Amino acid sequence: MRIGIVILPDQRWTESQRRWRQVDEWGFDHAWTYDHLGWRDLVDGPWFDSMSTLTAAATVTSRIRLGTLVASPNFRHPAAFARQITTVDDVSAGRLLLGLGAGGIGFDSAVLGGETLPPRQRVDRFAEFIELLDLILREDGTTWRGDWFAAVDARNNPGCVQRPRVPFVVAANGPRSMRLVARFGQGWVTTGTGDDNDLAGWWASVSALSARMDRALDEAGRDPASLDRYLSLDAAPVFSLSSAQFFADQVGRAAELGFTDVVTHWPRASSWYAGDEAILVDVATRLLPQLRG
Repeated sequence: MRIGIVILPDQRWTESQRRWRQVDEWGFDHAWTYDHLGWRDLVDGPWFDSMSTLTAAATVTSRIRLGTLVASPNFRHPAAFARQITTVDDVSAGRLLLGLGAGGIGFDSAVLGGETLPPRQRVDRFAEFIELLDLILREDGTTWRGDWFAAVDARNNPGCVQRPRVPFVVAANGPRSMRLVARFGQGWVTTGTGDDNDLAGWWASVSALSARMDRALDEAGRDPASLDRYLSLDAAPVFSLSSAQFFADQVGRAAELGFTDVVTHWPRASSWYAGDEAILVDVATRLLPQLRG
């Protein structure tokens, strides 16, 4: 089992760099940040750009993989985003993981003044976004015109350090998005579904989604072993770092369902992912080698 952690981009780099250095030293397998222009009730507080943050994180770490959880077409265009991706992949010497999703509603979908899209159209847009991004990152000189995006001779030289491109970790819960995982993804990430107060129900949804992903891979003629499976533990009703034992239990349950990777969050003082940093330290220094093994 590989274990990752999300560090929200809500701290100035003078404070945040300590966290990125620390997770690298502790031995986490991957570290992520959110790709938003503003997020939920944190929109009025400090917030920083994800790709700039990952570039800085690459300079203060040496081994941990770095990623977006997740980038979306809410405010991204594949041609411009591809340049940022190749830059971070280069600065990190090939350690970038690219988490991608359809994009939800909220600040990101409203701040540019566009209309709020219903779910079906968001998936339509995402399908085009991921196909064009894949093409630009693989080939130099892409011309494309679709319903949502256009590109004229988009360049990618020198291309990604990782060949043929950086790995896509695609967020999906629905059948259409899962087909995109099967087609483009080297990884799949899910948040599960269900009631905010029902932990057992959340785990049941994760199990059902895992079975659905198996079917999507089978229909695509793809070997299930070729796909890494990421579970965002803190989409559950209980924060995964509520205690060291609870975290260990959650990791064990994810492994039983066939997940190769889990992701937790750096505890915050309040609001989202509120918790005690001492529990994170205990998990990282005492349990992490055992859980990863």
